[in-house]
Amino acid sequence: MTIEFRKPVMEDKALVTGYIKQKKTRSCEDTFGNLLLWARFYNIRIAEVEGMLVSAIMGETLSFHYPYGVGDAKKCIESLMEYSEEQGQEFRMHCVTPEEFEELESLFPGEFEIEYDRDIADYVYEAEKLRNLSGKKYHGKKNHVNKFKKTYENWEYISMTGEHTEEAFQLLLKWKELNACMENHEKNAESCVASNYLRLFDELDVCGGILRVNGQAAAFSIGEQVCDDTMVVHIEKALTEYEGAYTMINQQFVEHECQHVTYVNREEDTGDEGLRKAKLSYRPVFMVEKGTVKRKKKQ
Repeated sequence: MTIEFRKPVMEDKALVTGYIKQKKTRSCEDTFGNLLLWARFYNIRIAEVEGMLVSAIMGETLSFHYPYGVGDAKKCIESLMEYSEEQGQEFRMHCVTPEEFEELESLFPGEFEIEYDRDIADYVYEAEKLRNLSGKKYHGKKNHVNKFKKTYENWEYISMTGEHTEEAFQLLLKWKELNACMENHEKNAESCVASNYLRLFDELDVCGGILRVNGQAAAFSIGEQVCDDTMVVHIEKALTEYEGAYTMINQQFVEHECQHVTYVNREEDTGDEGLRKAKLSYRPVFMVEKGTVKRKKKQ
């Protein structure tokens, strides 16, 4: 089976976005920026197969994302199974949602199994709740925001444009140093992706915001709309010397950049207990479950 996989490039933006938009998705992976900027770290390649777009992780283990688009999904997946066999690899798919697995099951009844991974499930929140922090459940968050405003009277929030990315980049450099990113592969990869979101801010057509205290950047956030009603927050960095900066940039970003969406996807917790506790404290309205799909073993 000849499938010409290739590395995604900036010129693929319209192509990739067009395929993704053909089916509604709220997964944080399903944006062009995420696909492009993580490609170098996970060896992601793309190809058009049977009227659909396929992205594949081509490392030691070959794995496909569920195909994007409304082409012939059955023929597409059959082609991917054939390709896997030719590569001497077991067929598998990653980050498959329950809705996608339901479709897969209808195309290939009883042929596949899925194992969901709690560590990669996305946290999705109601934008209105994150914006207003009203009610008893958000009392502590509201107090953090009010305390920040009282402590740092000379604060401001600026919606990011290309002319603001340099100050965000300088904050990122400081954050990397404080968090010893060069000694941690995952943190270093994340910071490199954050840097490239800033470098390609205008070209990627993302949105962002900077929180300043006394004219200095204290935090910044970058998001990308994944569908008509959901914004994904890809990057959020703050200097903890400014107490409450993370809570403040979270609330301000939603207030200023998410007025037109119903939901905010703040991505997964990667199994980090501290991060899990923090994300749960904001009361997600639902999770986007994702798992690994393999063919069932023949009895």
